[in-house]
Amino acid sequence: MNIHSYEKLWLAAAMLLIVGFIATITYGSVGLGITMVGDQEPTVEPDALNEDERFGEPRVEQVGENEYEAYVIAQMFTFQPETIEVPEDSEVTFYVTSRDVIHSFSVAGTNINTMAIPGEVAEMTVEFDDPQEYGVVCNEYCGPDHHNMEGQLHVVPEDDFDLTELSVDAPNEVDAGEDATIDVALENRMHDTLETTVTLEAGDETFTEDVTVDGEDTTETTFTLEESLLEADDTDWTVTVDDYEESGTVTVVDDSADDDDAADDEDAADSADADDEDADGGDDDE
Repeated sequence: MNIHSYEKLWLAAAMLLIVGFIATITYGSVGLGITMVGDQEPTVEPDALNEDERFGEPRVEQVGENEYEAYVIAQMFTFQPETIEVPEDSEVTFYVTSRDVIHSFSVAGTNINTMAIPGEVAEMTVEFDDPQEYGVVCNEYCGPDHHNMEGQLHVVPEDDFDLTELSVDAPNEVDAGEDATIDVALENRMHDTLETTVTLEAGDETFTEDVTVDGEDTTETTFTLEESLLEADDTDWTVTVDDYEESGTVTVVDDSADDDDAADDEDAADSADADDEDADGGDDDE
């Protein structure tokens, strides 16, 4: 069968187009990591996210070598956490849900784009190679302040990244003559061991203690401020660990002074009553 040269040309061009389409789809799904958003995650109760094991504390946590998970909640009109921080050269799986209405979680400049639906959990896995800052926006109209709903995704150098959480338990008041105890808890959610220093500044005094926190562990440190270090009224304190800081004030309460004032008030009242009785007695004599 004789095929005209023009027909051969069109057949060859059509075959090249088909091969090109297949190559483009393959590159988009494999090379760029474009996949369907996973919907196999268990459903959640939107009204009880604070008690949910996964979303009770929106966060980033390390689950393997250079592998992390980010739990994100969208709500009118913000994201929790508002700023997500992950290290370079990492693989991050995002789990996203909504607390109220339908939102979206879209990271500009990446292929991260999914609807955030109340009760449903969207799952996406993305690799981040280089440090960069991305904007997070909501592409689903969710209310009158929708246009201001935004967040941040920061990919930071590995040396600058850590998952440390500092919490301090300190009294607001102590009685005069008593010491003040400040308990510091340092949580390390990384796999690697953390070696750092806990610093307490109280009044004009500074206290330090070197601590070692194993991966996925918490260590506690206690500082005691003796009554001689506490100022007459208020003593300001600040606890610092690397870039984390918490501060507060301890107030010294002098109950004896209150008792003296109460006694003085009682004496004054008794004296006034006595004067009234004398006055009444004088009137009767008349």
